[in-house]
Amino acid sequence: MKNLEKSTGVSIPLGAIYTTKKDGTVIGEFTDLPEFAKFCKKADMTLLQLLPVNDTGTGSSPYSGLSAFALHPIYIDLRAIPEFEACYSSDKSFAKEYDQMIKNFGYAKDKRYDYTGILNAKTSLLLNLYNTTEIAKTKTPSEELEKWIKKNPWIVNYAVYKNLKFKYMQASWKEWPKEDTNLSEKEIKARWENPELKKDHLFYAWTQMRAAEQFKTATQAVKKAGITLKGDMPILMNEDSCDAWALPGIFNHSLRAGSPVDGENPTGQNWGFPTYNWDYLKKHKYNWWIDRLKSAEQYYGAYRLDHILGFFRIWAIPSRDTTAVLGHTVPYVPMTREQLHSIGFDDGRIRWLSQPHVPTSAIEDITWNHQTATAILNMFMDRIGNEELWLFKKTVTGDKDFYEADLSKYCEGDAAQRSKDVLSKAWQNRCLIEIEKDKFVPVWTYYTSNAWNSLNDDEKGRLKGLMDNTSREQDKLWETQSDEILSTLTQSVDMVPCGEDLGAALDCLPRVMDKNNILGLRVMRWTRRWSEPGKPYIPLDQITHLSVATSSVHDSTTVRQWWLEDRDGSSTFVRTNPWAFGIEGWDTQKIEQTANSLFTPEIAECYLKGIAKSNSIWCIHPLQDYLAMEQKYWLADPNAERVNVPGSVNSSNWTYRMPCTVEELEKDNSLIEKIKGIVASHK
Repeated sequence: MKNLEKSTGVSIPLGAIYTTKKDGTVIGEFTDLPEFAKFCKKADMTLLQLLPVNDTGTGSSPYSGLSAFALHPIYIDLRAIPEFEACYSSDKSFAKEYDQMIKNFGYAKDKRYDYTGILNAKTSLLLNLYNTTEIAKTKTPSEELEKWIKKNPWIVNYAVYKNLKFKYMQASWKEWPKEDTNLSEKEIKARWENPELKKDHLFYAWTQMRAAEQFKTATQAVKKAGITLKGDMPILMNEDSCDAWALPGIFNHSLRAGSPVDGENPTGQNWGFPTYNWDYLKKHKYNWWIDRLKSAEQYYGAYRLDHILGFFRIWAIPSRDTTAVLGHTVPYVPMTREQLHSIGFDDGRIRWLSQPHVPTSAIEDITWNHQTATAILNMFMDRIGNEELWLFKKTVTGDKDFYEADLSKYCEGDAAQRSKDVLSKAWQNRCLIEIEKDKFVPVWTYYTSNAWNSLNDDEKGRLKGLMDNTSREQDKLWETQSDEILSTLTQSVDMVPCGEDLGAALDCLPRVMDKNNILGLRVMRWTRRWSEPGKPYIPLDQITHLSVATSSVHDSTTVRQWWLEDRDGSSTFVRTNPWAFGIEGWDTQKIEQTANSLFTPEIAECYLKGIAKSNSIWCIHPLQDYLAMEQKYWLADPNAERVNVPGSVNSSNWTYRMPCTVEELEKDNSLIEKIKGIVASHK
């Protein structure tokens, strides 16, 4: 690992950057980075962090990539393409279309950018530009493109995939006809070489070449300015991605990644992304992951591994479940049937623990008809002898089976929906999950199940003891797996590795990260001892040295929102760190006055300076939190300054725009001096 010094920087989504351009702008582009780097340099910042810039297709979330390698065409500067000037001056329809894009989607201080509109407009303009090239006219790559394709072999899968996506009107590849769903490597190559499709395929290759050259030129300028560019590497891939389609061996499509039940998520989180087949990746020496990092190294000096916990263990959910309740960790150490026998649980007891037993009354209470209830239960369950008790059929694999079923001939409207909800809740109500034949793991919330609560204290003690033993074995397994993977990856490139380790409570995680010199993430508002009375903040001088300190992240509220909305958290921070606000510890009146004050630019500055005095080696804050130090940059609605609201899907997520031009920031000596003061505090 490089010898690191204390450094301070800023994070921003590329699309949010706004620089002055002679004919307007619609979104931040690769070519805007050098200008933004000038602002960073003027403010003494030496780190610039971007959100992922990979192609995400029709979706705006940068963490839902359609390719592990392809850059997003939406960030291409059309005017920087060699063919632009000639096309704009000679083709009136092209010029009109371009001017209309600027008019329709141009910058406005208080408006998000229109992701879909801009993407569609730019794609059309890129295609028009491409059609003027000799490549399009001859259906043959130029010498320049030929060399680029050889250096980037992933483009073959990507171009064929993107062309098929276009053919099927952007539908998921899982909805394509069978002949295009499971193409072998040889078949994909043959399709790539198909003369009738060559022009279309080369369009995607040409677009990626232009994106790569613009990004490379921009990042070299950033580096020359003395700024380290930090990229973002999402751990997971979209189910509907080129990689998941072309390289099925890498992924486990029968499972979906997510997170278990917690206080804010009573049914857990199901992210919808396939999990990895780590055995396959290990067999192939993790080459796909290494190739990802080497591709990123063309542009970045540091990288952030999103959800680094997933390299230790992933929360895997059956693909037919809508919730994450019946997920389990992968890898895992099971409790075997033999072990359960050894602690006094016979097969009948094991069945009781692992298979929900549903009484007829559960549905009869909704339908008010025994025969109707029996008919509905018969669709999904088998009766136990002559009892009014039922077990789910082996053919039921998840609660989607209930929600996709047609119950209209038995009941309608609210009764049908309520019946499905009851069945879904019953499906989740178990103590153990049989993952493989005779191999069991506990449900994350096993202690809430009917089966667990029917056990006597002695039975609970014996079963909990077995659970604890397997849990300890799992910890060793996770440490071994993560160390092998992360050491292989981090040693394959020279970039500085960082890991998003929020919410991780594994004992082995800090050991593995320290061993592999991976910087953790410390969001200061969350660095508290949550299990202690009053949830005190961890003293700033006790923050892990190998970490990146930050005021907020793209999924959280900004500092301004936090102060306004979480008065308990912000006031507790003031009481814990009064010196950060220029207050002596004995001046309780001033402490309380500040803790209960309205948010001001001075509050923002003190908070950021306080974080700068932490023990973290790097300190990177979102641009919005720096701008909070100057009230003229505040938007009327604080929510408009936020990048993303997790769990919501709408047009405002991921489409934040900075409320001024970069050139304005470069001339704002007041803001620059404040940032310099923060940088100096971090030395």
